[in-house]
Amino acid sequence: MSGYARGPFAVDWEDRLDLDRLRRDRVTKVRTALQASELEALLLWKDENVRYLTSLRAQLIAGKMTSLNGVLITRDGGPILLCSGGEIDKANAGMSWLVGAHPIPIMEQAELVDAFVATTLSQLLSELGVSGGMIGVDQVNFSLVESMRAHLPDLEMTDGDALMQRVRLVKTVDEIAIIEEACAIGDSVTQRAIESTKAGRRECEVAGDAMQTLYYLGGEMAHVITPFVASGEHMSPPHRICTDKIIRNGDVCFIDIGAMWNGYFADIGRTIITGKPSDMQKRIYTAVYEGLMAGIAEMRPGSTNQRVADTIIAKIGDHGFAEHMFSLFIGHGIGMGANEPPYIGETLPGSTVVEFAPGMVFAVEPLVWVPEVRGGGGVRIEDMVLITEGEPRILSRVEYEERLLA
Repeated sequence: MSGYARGPFAVDWEDRLDLDRLRRDRVTKVRTALQASELEALLLWKDENVRYLTSLRAQLIAGKMTSLNGVLITRDGGPILLCSGGEIDKANAGMSWLVGAHPIPIMEQAELVDAFVATTLSQLLSELGVSGGMIGVDQVNFSLVESMRAHLPDLEMTDGDALMQRVRLVKTVDEIAIIEEACAIGDSVTQRAIESTKAGRRECEVAGDAMQTLYYLGGEMAHVITPFVASGEHMSPPHRICTDKIIRNGDVCFIDIGAMWNGYFADIGRTIITGKPSDMQKRIYTAVYEGLMAGIAEMRPGSTNQRVADTIIAKIGDHGFAEHMFSLFIGHGIGMGANEPPYIGETLPGSTVVEFAPGMVFAVEPLVWVPEVRGGGGVRIEDMVLITEGEPRILSRVEYEERLLA
């Protein structure tokens, strides 16, 4: 079966998501990677890694993202959910696919963390047959590191997040189907924001309307915790938040809110114009649009993130704006992480060249801003792109702003 019909909920009249297979495949991929590594186990706390292995949709508390829930998995045991006490009853009652679930404290206070390691974690590792060797972790508080060193001296902690990044890089058919549904919601969120953008309204009003649509359609959260609606001079340079600024006639307005559904993100961005655009605004928009299209055309198996970045920069340079590109990367992987490696156009030390393979998903988002343009001289356009066996497939479908195309 090559794909799924649209619609998130199970019905008796067509095939839709096979969630049991989705969960089995994710756990199998992680165990296979563990067996091929030097690691005996993974102890993970990042939201996307916990969700990937357990399917826990948890209550999230601002500033506590990696202190609330965790997961423990070995080469042939687990996953075992380590969850905030507020989640344990739900896990026991409705998450039959888990091997086990154990309540834990918020992983901050040193005394509570130490007691968790001395009792719960030590016992679980013993039951799973892990008494020594290397255990991979992702993001942990230093109190947990100290306690594990004290109570589990035969275990060596090392990076486990790199393994999870590799596992999550190529998506399964079920994951792609979920991302497509997230894109459908993200398109709707973006469309609502576009229709709400008028001279005389505030950026925060537009964001509020869009977030209403997000929740109406069952979205879990925006792609960014701070919805991005920026108009006029707030795009030169870009303010990556929404404010109480009033949108005025002649302003460009950029919308970047996206959607998360069933644990997977869609990251979609559009720049529109209120009123009549200036010639310079048209020039900038056309450069970004042509750069984006040229870059996406290169996103095929065997091509690389470096080739896509070079193509986008060259095309924008043809319009004279290469030196006006935003300093952030031009694109990023996406899935259960809102931003995942590999990155397109990362210029900071340590950037890597990665060859594309079918099943990889990216958000591609070139941004050019020119100062002192009346109504704002900043433009970004962002699309979701799936690498296939042949031509790239653009998953986002919101229309582009034809009034800004030269």
